[in-house]
Amino acid sequence: MRKTMMLCLLLVFVSLGCDDGGQSESLIIATATPGGTYYPVGVGIGTLLTEKLQPDIHASAINSAGSGENIQMMINNETKLAILQGLFGAMAYSGTGRYDTPVTDIRSITMLWQNVEHFLIRSSAVKTGTVADLKSLGERFSIGKRGSGTEGSTRTILEALSISPDTDIQPEFLGYAPSVQAMMDGRISGATVPAGPPVAAATQAYAQMGSDVALLTFTDEQLAAVRTAYPVWSRYVIASETYPGQSDAVETIAQPNFLSCRSDLSEEVVYRITKTIYENLPYLQNIHSATKAMHLDKAIEGLVVPLHPGALRYYRERGIDVPDHLVAN
Repeated sequence: MRKTMMLCLLLVFVSLGCDDGGQSESLIIATATPGGTYYPVGVGIGTLLTEKLQPDIHASAINSAGSGENIQMMINNETKLAILQGLFGAMAYSGTGRYDTPVTDIRSITMLWQNVEHFLIRSSAVKTGTVADLKSLGERFSIGKRGSGTEGSTRTILEALSISPDTDIQPEFLGYAPSVQAMMDGRISGATVPAGPPVAAATQAYAQMGSDVALLTFTDEQLAAVRTAYPVWSRYVIASETYPGQSDAVETIAQPNFLSCRSDLSEEVVYRITKTIYENLPYLQNIHSATKAMHLDKAIEGLVVPLHPGALRYYRERGIDVPDHLVAN
């Protein structure tokens, strides 16, 4: 309630757009819980846009429960910008999964980086070393805050592998940092902390727990099964030494994260946002290494939600061939 009231007060100051009477635009970027990648990158994007585009545009990031809450905030017009998982974008825009009706008022701006699945588990619970070890685990395991993108994607993955997130494990609903703290305290056996490597929470787990913690892998067969639910995931290898004491590479899976916005945000504002991001990539890449995956030639890779006309305009100016399914009607 307090967060909603704060957002409502902030929105009082949001103007109709930079191209409407010359007024400034104050934008909120919804991200996720601290300890992952969404929040620091969202802060970086907000700082970059404010620094380069003020007084016309001022942007600031807020933390949230993640993709699920972010989409609801856009539906409620509590935020104009949000970072989303590709899975949630696909479900919302098509009206599938947790969405009974299509959410047609969201648009894509750019792919950001791959949201890499990190299934952390205490080494004592490892049997095969793959995500199949969660089958009949019977112990407490954090699947993310309630309503978060982490909970949604974790449930989708586990259910695709015939693993019940409600009976094969005892689900806990914690943010990233609290999940790792609970693992270190021995209160839970594991947690999912999907984000762009290196994930701060995973780094903390490895640094504090050493050989007592491991990352579960996905076989090719498990990846194929997950893709039958939603074909947004692909193979991703977490290189060795990404985390303290992690001597072996980890074969996991990933889906794209993307910057989204409401469709009613003005074309000129979104054009300037897109242009500013791609003319200042080194700035973002110095804030978090996950954004090193960002390149103009990958800007629309993996997107399923149509582009906002402002972003579409910029990409066409830069000679990018945009497929029909990314052009909004």
